[in-house]
Amino acid sequence: MRRTLEIIVSSFKMAMQELWKNKLRTFLSLFGITIGIFCIIGVLATVNSLEHNIKNEIKAFGNNTIYVMKFEFGGGMDYPWWKYVNRPDPKYTEVSQISARTPSANFVAYAINTNGTVEFGNSSLDGVTYYGVTDQFSDIQSLIIGNGRYITESEFAHAENVVVVGNDIAEKLFGAPELAIDKMLSVKGRKMQVIGVIKKQGQGMLGGWQFDASIIMPYKYARTFINEQNSGFIMVQGKEGVTTTALKDELKGTMRAVRRLKPVQDDNFALNDVNEFSDAISSVFGPMNMIGWFIAGISLIVGMFGVANIMFVTVKERTSQIGLKKAVGAKNRVIMAEFLLESSFLCIIGGMIGLLLVFVLTQILSNALHFPIYISTKNFAIAIFICILVGVLAGIIPASQAARMDPVVAIRSK
Repeated sequence: MRRTLEIIVSSFKMAMQELWKNKLRTFLSLFGITIGIFCIIGVLATVNSLEHNIKNEIKAFGNNTIYVMKFEFGGGMDYPWWKYVNRPDPKYTEVSQISARTPSANFVAYAINTNGTVEFGNSSLDGVTYYGVTDQFSDIQSLIIGNGRYITESEFAHAENVVVVGNDIAEKLFGAPELAIDKMLSVKGRKMQVIGVIKKQGQGMLGGWQFDASIIMPYKYARTFINEQNSGFIMVQGKEGVTTTALKDELKGTMRAVRRLKPVQDDNFALNDVNEFSDAISSVFGPMNMIGWFIAGISLIVGMFGVANIMFVTVKERTSQIGLKKAVGAKNRVIMAEFLLESSFLCIIGGMIGLLLVFVLTQILSNALHFPIYISTKNFAIAIFICILVGVLAGIIPASQAARMDPVVAIRSK
């Protein structure tokens, strides 16, 4: 163990001496390693962070949740909207039937939405999303109330004119979230009392639930002025341990029974699984990672030849030292291990410079994209592994050459 540590320390010192003695040559040789690590870890860090952020947004739609809607999730030029446009809209009355006929369902909620203007005194905000929801909406969709409180069951049942507003609305209309509580908003000529402010959520990349510029009110009150056509949907969350696939299969039978469809009739509803979005996101980001690996591979090959060149020169310069070591009893494997470790340390130094550049890139992108880009522990481990692998491949031939030297010939070479 002691001998192994001595070899490692000695190899590291030699690598640093080589770096210091021939700064320009070593830098140019390690530049390929630096660029290769920068490319692959930069791409992995950016893509993984984007994928993680988007998947978190998808999870915000509701964990283990199926959306009963008129249209299928999706889009594009080939989207067959004509198949769905004449389907009936999901209805509030179907919620109780789904709850009663679907044993796997834990929570069932109904919601409608539209956009419009919110007014307070002489101030107004356009582009605000109104949500009219039922009482189990907050059990499926996580809502963090920063100030005040959420809507009570009694207020849902009695269609009270109370509203929970997003953080942006509270700041723009009232100056601060805490000042919004108990104020009276005007929405399409109706007065509503603000009872709570949702904690700031931040802008997402997918749209979806953007509560910062939204207001939430009881469905029974909202339906008095929101048109339910093409705006209503039902959310069904499965019980713990029930997969979305099993929930979806059971829910299909429930909906066909609720709508009294005959066996020969097609479904006139869509069951949208938010987990399918995650799978689609993974398939999109996969090719991006492959591009990063391809660019990095070219740079690493160039860097590997550069490091191999350094090691050939090093072996040539230390021929007499190698001869002396072998003359006093150093085994071939020890000589080989020293040069392989030195080669690996040189690559690790180049890789650390690349990681430093990636760290700078993550800080720039985090500020530009308004969400964190980070180097994960996994990506850091990948970078070190690549550096060691490239170092071993670059140093294997020079190290073997040094290990096979005849000690007498090596000592006389000087």
